[in-house]
Amino acid sequence: DYKLTYYTPDYETKDTDILAAFRVTPQPGVPPEEAGAAVAAESSTGTWTTVWTDGLTSLDRYKGRCYHIEPVAGEENQFIAYVAYPLDLFEEGSVTNMLTSIVGNVFGFKALRALRLEDLRIPTAYVKTFQGPPHGIQVERDKLNKYGRPLLGCTIKPKLGLSAKNYGRAVY
Repeated sequence: DYKLTYYTPDYETKDTDILAAFRVTPQPGVPPEEAGAAVAAESSTGTWTTVWTDGLTSLDRYKGRCYHIEPVAGEENQFIAYVAYPLDLFEEGSVTNMLTSIVGNVFGFKALRALRLEDLRIPTAYVKTFQGPPHGIQVERDKLNKYGRPLLGCTIKPKLGLSAKNYGRAVY
């Protein structure tokens, strides 16, 4: 029962919390608060079973918290579950770590018929942990000797099967 630990309607969000809004469709018989708590648990510190390491760390410091649930207007059995995540849960400067933590395996969770991440607020304190590029667009243009047009970085499709000549034609 995740609701007891991860549904915290009295929680006041902090400026440093990463806030997520999930559209949740619970399985029949699963209350929306339990579904929201399950999302918070499975996308942070919770797991489907008790593990011996639970007592070795502070759950309150790292857990996601479902702090608000509201029905989606005009949609039967759909809710927006608002979840707050503490910054300590994430590796600094890593979009990959943040996204895999928040939206990793939670989408296959059995308590839910459907789940969609609707919104994400990333606090300034976390954004500041990203170093950013070492230089600006002008240095890139100078290195490439390309001016007056967009610079694109993408995967050419199909990514297999073209001859070198046709890859060249596709790229240039």
